[in-house]
Amino acid sequence: MNAFTPGGRIDESQAIKPVRIAVLTISDTRDEESDTSGHVLAERIVGAGHELADRAIVRDDVAQIRQQIKAWAASGSVEAIITTGGTGITGRDVTPEAVEPLFDKKLDGFSVIFHLVSYQSVGLSTLQSRATAGIVDGVFVFCLPGSNGAVRDGWDKVISPQLDSRHGPCNMVELMPRLLEK
Repeated sequence: MNAFTPGGRIDESQAIKPVRIAVLTISDTRDEESDTSGHVLAERIVGAGHELADRAIVRDDVAQIRQQIKAWAASGSVEAIITTGGTGITGRDVTPEAVEPLFDKKLDGFSVIFHLVSYQSVGLSTLQSRATAGIVDGVFVFCLPGSNGAVRDGWDKVISPQLDSRHGPCNMVELMPRLLEK
């Protein structure tokens, strides 16, 4: 094992506890048909044994992004939200500005690990991403870039293992019942 080989393991003898996950595509140009990164996420979520709780597309607009995240977080029917798009550095990329103020807790390690994984795929171009994650009203929120490659890297190598109840030594699923503890 080296610095780029993650520790942990999946206990295949256990059944996975499905997580209810919503996918939010943030784009001024994509629609349901052209939303390839949303399709990639939806396929991977269901393929991993989870429930695709909902899916939506909103424009690169702070108010629209916040409205959808808050609605899903308050619904009680979503345990995790994954966004795709709007994490870049252009003027229209506003996902972090929209979502981070909603975080009750920020998951600083997510960005670090995402960039480590992304660096292996795209090299220093990973610097152009502001991928982020946190917890909003007891719901995990992961914000990924909009490219298919970034979505695959983010889901396959970072999010999926932590949303797999069989992953040890620990995972985020086992923490879900305690996220709103006082």
